[in-house]
Amino acid sequence: MAGTPAARDFRVVATSVLSPSLPSQDRSPHHYPAPGRVAACLFAYEAPFSSELPTARTTLSHPTAPAASVAVSHLTYRWPDGTDLFDGLSLTVPRGRTGLVGTNGTGKSTLLRLLAGELRPTKGSLTVGGSLAHLPQNITLDTELRVDAVLGIAERRAALRAIEAGDVREEHFETVGDDWDVEERALATLGSLGLGAVGLDRTAGQLSGGETVLVRLAALLLERPDVLLLDEPTNNLDLFARRRLYDAVDSWRTGILIVVSHDRDLLERVDRVAELRSGAVSWYGGGWSAYQEALATQQEAAGRMLRSAEADVRRQQRELEETRIKVARRQRHDKKLDDRRKAPRIVAGSASARPRSPATGCADCTRTGWKGPASAGRRLPKPSAGTPRSR
Repeated sequence: MAGTPAARDFRVVATSVLSPSLPSQDRSPHHYPAPGRVAACLFAYEAPFSSELPTARTTLSHPTAPAASVAVSHLTYRWPDGTDLFDGLSLTVPRGRTGLVGTNGTGKSTLLRLLAGELRPTKGSLTVGGSLAHLPQNITLDTELRVDAVLGIAERRAALRAIEAGDVREEHFETVGDDWDVEERALATLGSLGLGAVGLDRTAGQLSGGETVLVRLAALLLERPDVLLLDEPTNNLDLFARRRLYDAVDSWRTGILIVVSHDRDLLERVDRVAELRSGAVSWYGGGWSAYQEALATQQEAAGRMLRSAEADVRRQQRELEETRIKVARRQRHDKKLDDRRKAPRIVAGSASARPRSPATGCADCTRTGWKGPASAGRRLPKPSAGTPRSR
């Protein structure tokens, strides 16, 4: 199964599980039950059953995809070491082209693998409506495998060749089913991706790395998926191949296309950008430029809020310092007042203990002989010989 497209693997497994009672034509390896039911069986997805396959297209556009839906509810995914990559992730992906972006290690590729059923969530639910195809980052093909086998049409081509040669056994008609133009559709799909010179009988070993990616993508497009997951599709493409891929993405009109990429030119072509950060998804309308403008606006608003918050902190610090200074001044002032109130009481107490002159009320007059104003013009008597002079 190395060269079989992912969407084909997805459906083949479910054929024997979901449709054992279908007519023999529907049990053929080239006719598959409704992808929504497949999802319900294999990956606990729930989607309505529909036995009608969409009509052919040679680009990424899809004529009708009424069942296309992708929803994730309270998803938790835990690594084997016990670390949670997602914890309670919820999102609903609208129709159209969605670019899934984020720094390395945020889980973009892991989320696509969860949606594709390649990994099982630890908790939560994933709901994918319609058929799903997944183009992973790393593609390995058997070098001996022919291009028609990579595209998944080798058996139908062989049955057509047998019928054209006159072999009318029923098994050949069952193999072809309604896909009589499968070879023309395959060549048209390859041509739309710039691989018109790649013949269906070439081997995978003759393809370049970029051609291998595009052939694998062509195989998925031939399945006409309702939900298409592309993981870094331009990594190994040259400029010409990238432009063809850009054109194919531009042609997507209905259904759900989710692209994980760091290619800005590719992301410029999506309808919206989903940024995966810290286990949560933020949505931005428009392509890469609109996303960058929205981020710049958010960062500018966050910068204003930060500057305002810093100004508030500085103001509060000034007010706190001013309040501290005022409190310190009041404390010093109150201490001085207390000191002044205590000082007069001490002086008064010491003066009242000394004798006072009866004429003047002065405590020092009895010692000096001062009689008051009335004695200002009189000479004081000389002290007697036995009286010591005052010094």
